[in-house]
Amino acid sequence: MQDKTLNCRDCSREFVFTVGEQEFFAQKGFTNTPSRCPECRAANKASRGGGGYSGGGYSSGYERREREMFPAVCAQCGKDTQVPFQPSGDKPVYCSDCFSSRRSSNGGGYSGGRGGRNSW
Repeated sequence: MQDKTLNCRDCSREFVFTVGEQEFFAQKGFTNTPSRCPECRAANKASRGGGGYSGGGYSSGYERREREMFPAVCAQCGKDTQVPFQPSGDKPVYCSDCFSSRRSSNGGGYSGGRGGRNSW
């Protein structure tokens, strides 16, 4: 391996992808080279609120997908809500407020008697 000179896709400036960074990428299983310089990577991360895993400041080339949400009706209050799974109809589904209140009233644990799978 040797240092590689790359061009940033945002600012078009050249930056060096060092052997150490390449080894880090390989160790993490990343297959794509970074497409942004360190400054643009930091700015991009800050514009996203700094959330998510960035591989120690290096872009893995993987963009996190938005979680697919499904419509449901809360079994407790009847409010229309969205949940991160496809409701099957055989278990109650709760809005986030009712789910939180049920969870806190159960001492933080789930005791729905449904084999350990939490329902929202």
